Amino acid sequence: MQAQLQHYLDKLAYEIDSWDLSVSLKNNDRVIVIDARAPEAYAEEHIPGAINVPHRTMSDESVAQFDREALIITYCDGIGCNASTKGALNMTRLGFRVKELMGGLDWWKRDGHPTAGKQAAPGNSEIVCGC
Repeated sequence: MQAQLQHYLDKLAYEIDSWDLSVSLKNNDRVIVIDARAPEAYAEEHIPGAINVPHRTMSDESVAQFDREALIITYCDGIGCNASTKGALNMTRLGFRVKELMGGLDWWKRDGHPTAGKQAAPGNSEIVCGC
C-alpha cells in the first residue's frame, strides 16, 4: 500500500495536466512552458507563450536566462512523443523544478485550449476537464 501511495504522490509531483497548466497561466504563476520539440514543429503549432527549447539543445547556456525559481513545464506532441520526458530530464539535470505536461499539445487542444503558430487553433469555451 505504501509503494502505491508513493507512486501517486510522485506522479502528481512530476506531472501536470492541461487544466492545471491553464489555471497557472491565467493566475500568472511563475511557470515557464517549454516546447521541447524541433523548431519546425513549434512554428506549426504550440501553446501560447511557450518557449521553444528543443531537448537536444538544452544546456546551461541555452537556459541561462530562465528564472530558477519558476516551475518549468515541458511538453511535446503527446503520448506518442517523448521529447517532453527528455526535456524534463535535461531541465532537472540543469537544476530546475520540472513537471511534464500530460498528453502534450494533443491533450492541450482536446481540452479546448488555444494554440499559436501557423496551424493555430482557437480556444474552446467548453470546459472538457475541470479536474
